[in-house]
Amino acid sequence: MRVLLIDDHALFRIGLSELLERRGIEVVGAVGDCDEGLRLAADGAPDVILLDMRMPGISGIEVLHLLKKQGSACPIAMLTTSTDERDVIESLQAGARGYLLKDMEPDTLIAALGRIVQGETLVAPELTGVLAKAVQGERDAEAGDSQKAMADLTPREREILCLLAEGQSNKLIARNLGISDGTVKLHVKAILRKLDVHSRVEAAVIAVEQNLCLRGGQGG
Repeated sequence: MRVLLIDDHALFRIGLSELLERRGIEVVGAVGDCDEGLRLAADGAPDVILLDMRMPGISGIEVLHLLKKQGSACPIAMLTTSTDERDVIESLQAGARGYLLKDMEPDTLIAALGRIVQGETLVAPELTGVLAKAVQGERDAEAGDSQKAMADLTPREREILCLLAEGQSNKLIARNLGISDGTVKLHVKAILRKLDVHSRVEAAVIAVEQNLCLRGGQGG
């Protein structure tokens, strides 16, 4: 996996670059200059771009827009300290495929990058509730439809949806439930179809809104 890091904090850039390289991940660039970041995004052929949200002069959202404008097809994940709901929503609306927090464990970060490269959209598990709260107003008109769709889920699909809302990967869900990865994938496809959504993040938001994951002391 080839990673490009754009972040204005030099110590963080250096530390994260060394951590990734120790794990066998190639860092094609770790820069604080946005122009240099845009050049490396075009010339360095990264598999994923990690982008800071708060930078002087130009925001991460603006850089995200510029990357998309120059035609970058590489998945972009925001890596930030911000848990502001507007930052989360704006990032995803602008095309980010991930919203990750800088205090996450290294193994969790690396696993998240792998899933983003494979095509998933990920939000840090602790922000699922923030995301749900932020889009609640937009979904109020659809609440009845969501409740009907939730009623169509089988008990196993509801169980898997709750685990999705906790940020668990297909592999972890399979291990926890004692079923195969392929079976989990089929269930996830069925969940997305029944809820009429296109990503695990959207499904997780609905699960939180409907309080699906509050049973048995579980929290989304």
